[in-house]
Amino acid sequence: MNEQANEKEIDDLIRMIEGKMDGGVSRLKVDFSEQLEEGKKEEKYHLGRCDVGSPWAKGTVRNSDATDCG
Repeated sequence: MNEQANEKEIDDLIRMIEGKMDGGVSRLKVDFSEQLEEGKKEEKYHLGRCDVGSPWAKGTVRNSDATDCG
């Protein structure tokens, strides 16, 4: 990849992050993957404090039937 293309990708990423922040997103996690086709992106959104994809967010925690009755 030449230097100009690399700088353009960095500028595009910065614009995307700034756009999300300007749109009210307060928490953002960015991962890079060689699994996705070049130029493709995947977004996940989650309401709440659990991490996206965690057992808590997916509702698959093994002791989720435990309740605090105290």
